[in-house]
Amino acid sequence: MTFISDNFLLQSEAAVRLYHEFAAAQPIIDYHCHLPVKEIAEDRRFENLTQIWLAGDHYKWRAMRAAGVSEEYITGSASDWEKFQAWAETVPKTLRNPLYHWTHLELKRPFGIADKLLSPSTAKSIWDECNAKLQTPEFSARGIMRQMNVKLVCTTDDPIDSLEYHQEIRRQTADGNRGAAGLRPPVDDGSFDIQVLPTFRPDKAMQCAEPTGTGQVTYRSVKNYYEYLERLADVARNPILSFDDLLDALNKRHDYFHENGCRLSDHGFGRLSYSMSDDISQVESIFLRLRDINVIKETEVNILQAAGLRDIAIMNYNKQWTMQLHIGAMRNNNIRFFHKLGPDTGFDSMIDGNIAESLSNFFAALDSTNKLPKTIVYNLNPAWNDMLATLIGNFQDGKTPGKMQFGSGWWFLDQKDGMENQLKCLSNHGLLSLFVGMLTDSRSFLSYTRHEYFRRILCNLLGEDMKTGLIPMDYEMVGKMVGNICYYNAKNYFGFEL
Repeated sequence: MTFISDNFLLQSEAAVRLYHEFAAAQPIIDYHCHLPVKEIAEDRRFENLTQIWLAGDHYKWRAMRAAGVSEEYITGSASDWEKFQAWAETVPKTLRNPLYHWTHLELKRPFGIADKLLSPSTAKSIWDECNAKLQTPEFSARGIMRQMNVKLVCTTDDPIDSLEYHQEIRRQTADGNRGAAGLRPPVDDGSFDIQVLPTFRPDKAMQCAEPTGTGQVTYRSVKNYYEYLERLADVARNPILSFDDLLDALNKRHDYFHENGCRLSDHGFGRLSYSMSDDISQVESIFLRLRDINVIKETEVNILQAAGLRDIAIMNYNKQWTMQLHIGAMRNNNIRFFHKLGPDTGFDSMIDGNIAESLSNFFAALDSTNKLPKTIVYNLNPAWNDMLATLIGNFQDGKTPGKMQFGSGWWFLDQKDGMENQLKCLSNHGLLSLFVGMLTDSRSFLSYTRHEYFRRILCNLLGEDMKTGLIPMDYEMVGKMVGNICYYNAKNYFGFEL
């Protein structure tokens, strides 16, 4: 029996029709991901399934650790086959975890394996079949993107990034893939027409201090913060001796990103503590004190970060960019493994506490000067869903359809329950019809089935409403909304030229 059938997750006739007639064939706009753009530019071919599927996937790593798998078989020195074996042994233990769905969706697309489940008994045959396909052009980085009907992706990039690989992809496309002098030779037949655009992620420019560990409410500057400022100053050709210099440098890089097709910024934090000071001299004094004596108060850290975030938001407004806010992650909780493996290795979780007033004050400060850009808020703590969905409604401007967006289920919430709750919450407090839809938020070229997963869940939810009479049994009207959420809303909202 096939587990991932054509009608997987579709529990009514209406859901089946909505998905197959209005959702399945829609192209993909992946407006937020962490794909390594170098691998797209060079059209990487992966040697085996572990390299494309397990490397860097902290979702799988967390499950393997929970199953008692030694770190040697996760991030350690074990061979790629041994690591895949360990994952195959873990998969049957992930029933009711979204990883079980994701795993078999990704085996079906793009690998075409739908007649077997991954387990220790099937590991070798799946390994051999997938590895053979990975050696063909259809399963290179670009080949997979084509197979999944991707039209545009936005990667996540630091202000100091050169964007040379984005430029190379654009040159290859514009020049019929002749390549550029001094860079890599042509890697494609000239038919690659997927846009790959950068996203401005300035978090490191604002991560200026950390707790002293003394129990006092003072913060010490991060050891490598000044090294980062030196690199930023170098690429911006703008010495950074003051906070105003820092903003000037970021503005220059913002301009550079815009010239290279960027239309979004992205900002991640646990709780936004918006302590804004209109006294520029106070902000400068705090920055200079941090630079000179390395210790400032927690409230002063908040003032610096708020001032930086506000100015970048204004830059976004002036260029008609969209601002993305990822809120609610408590990162690097396991200090021992953080020192051993570094960040983004599977030791993050949800944060709690109050953010409503600070976030409202931040939006209000921008709105009061008519400088609030289009904004998407992604939430990691489901306890905040209704609060955030109602809060952003205060700042819709009556001119831009869906200007303030309650973003798709993110990270720990991009699973069936999380997506359904986000869709229901948005429906209750806003306009689902204007939602810009799903994204991968992933480092893996195999993760595009998350768009399929979302589309099936969306169609099942709407199909159930049609079946029970909560919305009209009007396939033209509801189907058009499905198509808009899957593709057209994002295309229009971000202003992408496709």
